Order: sequence, then structure tokens, then C-alpha cells
Amino acid sequence: MAASQPNPSYHHGQVWLNKADPEIRIHYVEALPTSQSAKGTIVLVHGFPETSYQFRHVMQLVVDAGYRVIAPDQRGAGYSSKPEDGTGFTKDILSKDIHDLVTTHLGIKDPVHLVGHDTGGMLTHAYVVQFPNDVASITWGECPLPGTQHYHATKNSPTLWHFTFHAQSDIAEALVAGREKLYIKSFYDRLSQNPHFLSQDDLDYYAVQYATPGALRCSFKIYKAFEADAAQNEAWLREKGKVKVRNMVLSGDRSFIREGALAMAREMYEDPVEGTVENCGHWLAEENPEDFVKKVLRFIES
Repeated sequence: MAASQPNPSYHHGQVWLNKADPEIRIHYVEALPTSQSAKGTIVLVHGFPETSYQFRHVMQLVVDAGYRVIAPDQRGAGYSSKPEDGTGFTKDILSKDIHDLVTTHLGIKDPVHLVGHDTGGMLTHAYVVQFPNDVASITWGECPLPGTQHYHATKNSPTLWHFTFHAQSDIAEALVAGREKLYIKSFYDRLSQNPHFLSQDDLDYYAVQYATPGALRCSFKIYKAFEADAAQNEAWLREKGKVKVRNMVLSGDRSFIREGALAMAREMYEDPVEGTVENCGHWLAEENPEDFVKKVLRFIES
């Protein structure tokens, strides 16, 4: 199966969050429903080792359901810029990038529905904590959220060995550079239930994205920031209390992260709902896009 080509009806845009600083440029993909009025806006936030391309199979399904969809490439990933100084990768800053894109540059004033996967789930958590009035709902998962008991209990486990490896960002980059395809494939093989969902062209696409100068450095800085994220999330919890915005923690039914996900969500959120995507491991939107969309929309519209 060939890599999915961009839908010609989608808009690909780039914005400079601060025109005086060309280092901070965010690329995004946007799709609008055919009807004049959308039910709302859904913002899809990718994880590692992915980009907005992660949502290639789900965007049209969401648009067909009547929603405006925005899928950004985070700072340091995909076609977004990769700051040379390697700063700005704590989740409070990354989430402000997305908030600025949505509210200032795209002019969306109504609260949006956030959907974050993997490290994107960490980013959407920081978004909703900082801007709760701008969020209608949040769906997140497939990540040990920094600052939770689950995170502290599992961050050094053999399954999450890459947390420690990536945090040593300089040596990690030196060892992975030139072997991006092999490294990315190991993630998909290890964490999926059906590794055949990813075509060779898809794998090549991701490998090229992460072979772009600066991409590995920036991605590993995201992991290096986890301990700072944990301290920030714990401080927010003390200062603001649990998140009250409608929320769902979403896991693959065969994912190792599913166990303990609801208990983890309850540490940071009031009344979390638990969702499960059937017949998949970690890569929800790629392994089973139809059920992923079904579960997200069922929650949003409930």
C-alpha cells in the first residue's frame, strides 16, 4: 500500500508565531466540512516518531462527520521549524504554540476539542490546564503523563527504555542519525498489534521527516523535558486542582499502557471517561482509524 497522498481539498499552511523570530514556524493541515456550519473544531496532536501525517486516515472521516479539523506539526517536527538552540520543548511552551496557532492565527474563538496521542497527549494536557475556557473537551492517552504516580512508577521500566535514552539527547542523536528508518520501524513493530498497517512508503515518509536536520535533536529534547514537565504538572495540580473540562483517556485494547490509564487520569482530571480502540496496540489512529474516530466522536457528542 502506497503512502497516503495529501487530499487536494485540505489546506496546508505555515505561520510564524512571532514574525520577529523565524525560528518558530508551525506547519499545519486543515480540512473543512462541506456544509457551511461546522459542528465544532477538532485539533489533532501527534506523538513520536510521527507528525501530522499520523492522522492521514482519520481526517476525512472527521470532516465527513461535520467537523473542522486542524492537525499541526509540533515545533521541531514535520515541516515545522527546528530551533537551533534546542529550547522551548517543555509541554507548556509546545501547547502555547498550538494555542497561538488556533486562536490568534486561525482566529478560532469557540472552544475546541483536543485529541492528543503519545507525547501529544502530554501537550494537550498542558493546553487544557493553561487555557481551560478555550477547550470544549480533551481526549488524550497512550502516554504516562509526567507528574502522575503512573509516570514515576513506569518511566524507568524496560518497556519505556527510550525515555532515558532520548533524555541523553546528544548521544541519542549521534547513535540514531543515519539509521532513522530502522529506529522508527522498531517502535512500530514493538508497540503495534498489526505491524502490517504501516506500508513501506509510510515508513519511508517518517524516516525522511526525522532525517531532516534538527528533527532528531528536537524530538529528543521533548523527552529530556519530561522531568520539568512533571514538576510543572504537579505544581499546576496543587495550584489549580484537577482539570474540570470534559475528558476521556483513550487507549488501544491491546496496548501495554491501557492498564492503569484510568487511575492515572483520575490523578489529574475530574470524572474522566475511559475509552478503548479495538484491535490495536499503541498506534490508535493508524492501526484502526475507523474505530478511533468512532470512539472520539461518540465521546464528543455524548
